[in-house]
Amino acid sequence: MWNKIRGSLPLQLILAAFAAWLLATGITEFSAPSEVNNISQQSWYQFLMLGKTVYIGLLKMVVGTMVMLSLVEGISNIGAITKLKTLGRRTLGFYVFTTTIAVSLGLGASLLMPAWEPLTQAVPLAAGTNLIEAEAASGGAIATKMLQMALVNPVAAIANGNLLAVVVFSFMIGISLLIALPQEHVLFEVIRGMNKGINTLVGGIIRLSPLAIFAIILEFSIGGSEALFSQLAMFALLVFGLTMLHGLVVLPSLAKLLTGIKIRTLFKGISAPLAMAFATSSSAATLPLSMKSAEELGVTPATSSVVLPLGSVMNMDGTALFEGVAAIFLAQLFGVDLTTTGLIMIFLMAMVSSIGAPGMPSGSMSGMQLVLLAAGIPLEAIAILLIIERPLDTFRTAVNVEGDIIAALVIDKWQRS
Repeated sequence: MWNKIRGSLPLQLILAAFAAWLLATGITEFSAPSEVNNISQQSWYQFLMLGKTVYIGLLKMVVGTMVMLSLVEGISNIGAITKLKTLGRRTLGFYVFTTTIAVSLGLGASLLMPAWEPLTQAVPLAAGTNLIEAEAASGGAIATKMLQMALVNPVAAIANGNLLAVVVFSFMIGISLLIALPQEHVLFEVIRGMNKGINTLVGGIIRLSPLAIFAIILEFSIGGSEALFSQLAMFALLVFGLTMLHGLVVLPSLAKLLTGIKIRTLFKGISAPLAMAFATSSSAATLPLSMKSAEELGVTPATSSVVLPLGSVMNMDGTALFEGVAAIFLAQLFGVDLTTTGLIMIFLMAMVSSIGAPGMPSGSMSGMQLVLLAAGIPLEAIAILLIIERPLDTFRTAVNVEGDIIAALVIDKWQRS
């Protein structure tokens, strides 16, 4: 039994989460409310939180460099610009296709639901919440923001966790090297060696993930997020149901139809990255585990090293679905009459704003504000979403990661044919 636990990372994650939940339940049941409220000041609690701090910190340290080396090696392994164009076109096309399905699912279900009762009193904004300017919803402003995110110094991008800029620079330098140098050049061997080394480092970091899961689940459970979740139970239930429909039916069906993989094999292979995505709410932090799982499912490194880093910054099915549902929900709460043009704007902005959304907890909130502005919904409505956004973020991040891995399976099958 012990050997089975040692050899199964998904099992370790499940056991760590269960142990954390048991401990949190015992603390909240048998401790005074004042002790629970001040638990973050306890030295033993701070010691347990070190697992989360160390794991997330180590991943932040290496994820930018890993994405850069992975993409450059992936481009060099493709071997020809024509093949890279085919891989890139297929990847972008598949991501746009699945995101379109997700947004359409969210909008369609929301419009079929009974209308929500309008608010009689506004929800106050949380302290420290910054709202963007109305001009930020224009097409030019959005394009400018995307370019400002993408075209920055690569060293600064790695330091700040700006994966969109890292991906753009990696593609530029990778294509330039592919054009300028022969495929067997020693520089490509150096890059492959560095990539192998950093993947070994990441593999060691991943072994610490059960400690991080334990700390995250303990913090989440003691923090009383369930009370926040219950304040908007019906909306949360709708988002949860649609997210699960997309993640458990739509995406697996596409994988089965386009690759022939068995559903059981698929979920067994992606269980570890899904658990990590659920716990961390960060697709960027889950990327190393996603790449490992994809390759264990048979995806070639040349495909996974390009498709998965791209997916971590632009394939956000769960985020796009959430933004579409939330826009309809808030429009009805605030009495905004959505015309056909308004619905089209929500559809387009949910897709656009999900691209490049930070792969971190609550990274979609800036994009959500763009959706609200485009539909004419008061920005103050964001206060309602902030009440329950964090718990819902866990589920949609898992769906985002699932979509990335399934895309890698599909694209790899197309590349082989």
